[in-house]
Amino acid sequence: MKLVQLIEFLRQRLKTVIWISYALLAVLVVIDALPFLVDKEHAHTSAEHLPGFWSVFGFIACTLIIFLSKWFGHAGIMQREDYYDE
Repeated sequence: MKLVQLIEFLRQRLKTVIWISYALLAVLVVIDALPFLVDKEHAHTSAEHLPGFWSVFGFIACTLIIFLSKWFGHAGIMQREDYYDE
């Protein structure tokens, strides 16, 4: 029951949650850009040398998963409740 209350609380403050997510992404990019915190000497690709590459990559991947799953659900997985009544 507390999870439902948490979801409702966050849903009522959606713009704040979005801004906090952007701020967290920015903090992760800044932390990744500091050379004394993150060792990039043994990076496998040239993209890994960019500051915040994995933070941005993870954010884009999560966003893509959410949008693709919503599209996939609306494309045919979700059915009406009376689907079997026909």
